[in-house]
Amino acid sequence: MGTSTKSARRKSRAITIHEVAALAQVSPMTVSRVINGNANVREATREQVMRAVRELGYTPNLAARSLAAAQGTRIALIYTNPSGAYLSELLVGALRGAARTAVQLVVDSWDGYNAEAERNAARALARSVAGVLLPPPLCESRAVVNELLSAGVPVVALASARFGDDLSHVRIDDFSASKEMTEYLIGLGHTRIGYIKGHPNQTASARRYEGFQAALAEAGIAADAGLVQQGHFTYRSGLDAAEKLLSRKKAPTAIFASNDDMAAAAVSVAHRRGLDVPGDLSVVGYDDTSAATTVWPELTTIRQPIASMSDSAMDILLRSIRRKEKDVHMVVDHVVAHQLVKRDSVAPPVAAGG
Repeated sequence: MGTSTKSARRKSRAITIHEVAALAQVSPMTVSRVINGNANVREATREQVMRAVRELGYTPNLAARSLAAAQGTRIALIYTNPSGAYLSELLVGALRGAARTAVQLVVDSWDGYNAEAERNAARALARSVAGVLLPPPLCESRAVVNELLSAGVPVVALASARFGDDLSHVRIDDFSASKEMTEYLIGLGHTRIGYIKGHPNQTASARRYEGFQAALAEAGIAADAGLVQQGHFTYRSGLDAAEKLLSRKKAPTAIFASNDDMAAAAVSVAHRRGLDVPGDLSVVGYDDTSAATTVWPELTTIRQPIASMSDSAMDILLRSIRRKEKDVHMVVDHVVAHQLVKRDSVAPPVAAGG
């Protein structure tokens, strides 16, 4: 009797934010932060509030919430990245952020577009979305960025080196991360380190290579152009680059590939040549995507928390949309901590002196 009376009462009037706060044992302000998708709330608290929301059947008054948090706000994630593992991480974070903030996430691929097609697509996109998440290399297309910004559409660049002062970024310090990995290999005794560069259309590729070069220079190791091969962030380009490196008369004792896909390819080439990894050859990657743990041995790599970065980018984008409504423009450069993850693909070189 009591339960049905309570249910009837709940149906007859709107549940308030104060009732949700009381049940969740938090402040009304915390409930508001959770409902509006604010990232500065502990995950345990967020779950506690959402349990109370579901139990009470609380429905926020969308008219009272900002456009950015209201259901129906369309956010676009546009990609051309060739790495399936990278894209998967990117989508996980974006979908998590979209679910948390009640926005509609529009995902599209512009793969194979020329510059004119990208401009036209950006112009059309600007008419239908409130904001755009751009991973590389699109975030570094000045034509695309200019079309969106000139239309007043907030943009957040993901996993890119700083590219312009007119759009927000969520990134790691690629120079420092690459330098740290190279120093780790040098510390184990490697002096002949092969390097597979990332795609030349991304500034992060240049920063990673610069970090590699800086570590060699600081250790007094002479640069050898023959130990550097161009890759394109694809498994196939990693195969070609590793073949060239391992075909040298004086082959490297370690290979540092600019992403996990290319590092996995280098492991494959080593195995095909009868080389033991890491006994005969150490191999390291970058990103810590699923590719790093689906090869044997599992890869030592730089963890770039792509899913978390994508989720954070969603939060920054929504705040940018709210500021836009108040005619306030602010650019955020959010640098996320990286981590050197040590697994089984690295060992000291067999020959003394690397």
